[in-house]
Amino acid sequence: MSKLYLRTFGCQMSEYDSQKIADVLRAAHGTERTEQPEDADVIVFNTCSVREKAQEKVFADLGRVRHLKRANPGLMIAVGGCVASQEGAAIIERAPFVDVVFGPQTLHRLPELLARRRASGEPQVDISFPLIEKFDSLPAPREAGRNAGASAFVTIMEGCSKYCSFCVVPYTRGEEVSRPFADVLAEVAALAAQGVKEVTLLGQNVNAWRGSIAGSTGDFAELVAFVSEVDGIERIRYTTSHPREFTQRLIDAHAALPKLAPHVHLPVQSGSDRVLAAMKRGYTTLEYRSIIRRLRGAQADISVTSDFIIGFPGESEADFDATLKLARDLRFDEAYCFVYSARPGTPAAELPDRLPPEQKLARLHRLQAQIEAQAAAFAERMVGSVERVLVEGRSRRGDGLAGRTGNNRIVNFPGGEELIGRFVDVRISACAAHTLRGELAR
Repeated sequence: MSKLYLRTFGCQMSEYDSQKIADVLRAAHGTERTEQPEDADVIVFNTCSVREKAQEKVFADLGRVRHLKRANPGLMIAVGGCVASQEGAAIIERAPFVDVVFGPQTLHRLPELLARRRASGEPQVDISFPLIEKFDSLPAPREAGRNAGASAFVTIMEGCSKYCSFCVVPYTRGEEVSRPFADVLAEVAALAAQGVKEVTLLGQNVNAWRGSIAGSTGDFAELVAFVSEVDGIERIRYTTSHPREFTQRLIDAHAALPKLAPHVHLPVQSGSDRVLAAMKRGYTTLEYRSIIRRLRGAQADISVTSDFIIGFPGESEADFDATLKLARDLRFDEAYCFVYSARPGTPAAELPDRLPPEQKLARLHRLQAQIEAQAAAFAERMVGSVERVLVEGRSRRGDGLAGRTGNNRIVNFPGGEELIGRFVDVRISACAAHTLRGELAR
């Protein structure tokens, strides 16, 4: 039986793709995963280009396994994901010991690419965009996600057609392509039959999903409504949304569908209309504020989290102050904040970036401190409440269980392993920096 060492970089989409890579190799060759690269017959690095210096991190990891290839010439080394799509054959030019380079849309071809490499002796590169072929070629879903048997990710669309000036995704994953409605429902039902109780619907712009439902064009809100009717599914999440696609129908779904988690991650990126225009985001802060106001009108206890890019080329102190004000006014529970770094091939990479790095970092730390304070206040308000928690496993310290609330907070509490994979009611008794403590509600 062959062994696969698989390392994943980056986002939830990459995590989902890695699970599918493992499934494809298992279905083709009975390959099972190993945690030790020294034991592997195939090593795969599944990459993400969203974070800074992603390419260099990949090459650093490749350098750490080069000696294994020298010792075992039959070992296959493959690089997949967004960095692979962006760099293509340049990866093999820089690291000639790499056997296969494949993109996010061609992961289903990995067994074939490996076979071609072995037969021809020539490295294989396939970073094409064959639209929906990937999903048609994948094996039946297995339990996947944060905790097998409890939650799973389901990709419902791929790519992005927004072309924000800072973002490389349209160039590495292609334009937006939605999976057929029937395929999504079939995967969700298959996971539910395996005991999965929570699904997270995934896409670069997940709420841009469109498909044919009963002969008419359906939107993301309608898809969510059908997923909520699948027997066994008790909670639905989705990420990542785009403000331009956040319809009133989706807002209404938060009021109408009890299974839809009271949490929305909606990246805003900046609180300045001038910066948003330079980013080509396609909305104003007033439009964004309207979405959040209507969401909270539909579901009063909803948790809203966001993304911010700090130090985008041309960002002034006034622009940054507007970002602080937006984050404060909208009471974000959490936010992922990043200092801007240019991505090769994107329009923003050509803009003059005169802001000193130390000033960018100072702004980043100010925003992070404000968000941390807001998150702490949000957690304090939860103390005393009873939350429905999906138990995901043992707590990190091993002295109890850990689970996730509807609003996406981790709770640690005493309990036996028989509760893992189940929903339980937990009374919140205390809060720490990033977690909650609780007791089973009787």
